[in-house]
Amino acid sequence: MKESEFVRHIRLAGGRIAVVGGWVRDSLRGVEPKDKDYVISGVVEDKFISLFPEAQKVGRSFPVFLLCIDGHSCEVAFARTERKTGKGYRGFCVQSNPDVTLENDLSRRDTTINAMALELFADGTPSQLIDLFGGKEDVGRGIIRAVSSCFTEDPVRSLRAARQAAEFGYDIAPCTIRYMRLCREELAGEPQERIFAELSRALAAPRPSVFFRSLLSADLLDLIFPEIFALIGKTQPREFHPEGDAFEHTMATVDAVARRTENLVVRFAALVHDIGKGVTPEELLPHHYGHEVKGLTVLEQWDCRMGFPKLWRRVADFVIAEHMRAPRLKKPGKIADFLIRLSKLPVPAKEVLHIFFVDHGDLPYYLEQHQVLIDKLLSVSGNNAPDILHGEEIGAWIRDQRTRCIRDERKKWLNQENN
Repeated sequence: MKESEFVRHIRLAGGRIAVVGGWVRDSLRGVEPKDKDYVISGVVEDKFISLFPEAQKVGRSFPVFLLCIDGHSCEVAFARTERKTGKGYRGFCVQSNPDVTLENDLSRRDTTINAMALELFADGTPSQLIDLFGGKEDVGRGIIRAVSSCFTEDPVRSLRAARQAAEFGYDIAPCTIRYMRLCREELAGEPQERIFAELSRALAAPRPSVFFRSLLSADLLDLIFPEIFALIGKTQPREFHPEGDAFEHTMATVDAVARRTENLVVRFAALVHDIGKGVTPEELLPHHYGHEVKGLTVLEQWDCRMGFPKLWRRVADFVIAEHMRAPRLKKPGKIADFLIRLSKLPVPAKEVLHIFFVDHGDLPYYLEQHQVLIDKLLSVSGNNAPDILHGEEIGAWIRDQRTRCIRDERKKWLNQENN
């Protein structure tokens, strides 16, 4: 069904219809919009179902339907208002009936840039922007500003504001930072999956650090991500990390890695690579002896609380354990062993090495040439072993051959360097 046909049916039934939220916001930002969501008003649910029997109802507390429009599955919601009756995002009494207007619906939204609508008409009249709270102006100024004090009624809105600041490169208005602070008590009881969803989207942003810095400004970082907050004030040797404490180094690292790869798993590993420094005793600073081992414990504890995907844990554990020693290996056998482990990770080796490069400033030859070396190492297998060898002898022969391979390649590299 074409959008024009959909609009015509709603209008003829006496209703109003508008495109809302992110599609309108991104159009004004000059970014290609993605999902197109609609809000309708002035139509009862039974009438809507009779007009569009193929629509699939997905809303629980109020009518929301999925409907194929212009070849895409679009969300169609009935205009609604809500009243806070309890704690968290479930603590609302939602009202949706034909008397609830588009304007009523927009007034309950979180921020001005998300509270705009493009009303559609069936007679060819150009669509009309409904902007009750200055959202268009805030898009132009690059500001995230709460619509009203109702912002605090869903505490995860504070995380969403911080995440969108990172996504769009916007500043959060001071009044909204104050509202974010007021979310602290209820935010402590929110389901971890909601927090993880915002973390995932923040890591996908051009500058993930903005998300964490925004939460810090709102006095929420220690509550939501105490493992990251613990890095603040953990000084480091300036000859290695002139950017400052472990928090500043981590923020710089995750942003730099984000510029080099869009892989969320790798970006997360960059975020946690030095997480063990957060538990370094004050008397040992600026040194962080054994922070690689401590980091694995810290991440495990965080995982028990939040429940990370196994893929995230596997890569992050590898990076935490190896990021200090991997670029400093000298023995050919150790290099061979590391490259084999690197090749078995569920993400491309070159992606993981972005973290090591950013952290150390460069890479040794065996990491720069990792793929060539890995291919040669993997070409050595038990099938090549002499027939007289059996059992553990074959494993020892494989390792010896791989060690020789690294030794020979290092000689070639040194000769090239000298010439």
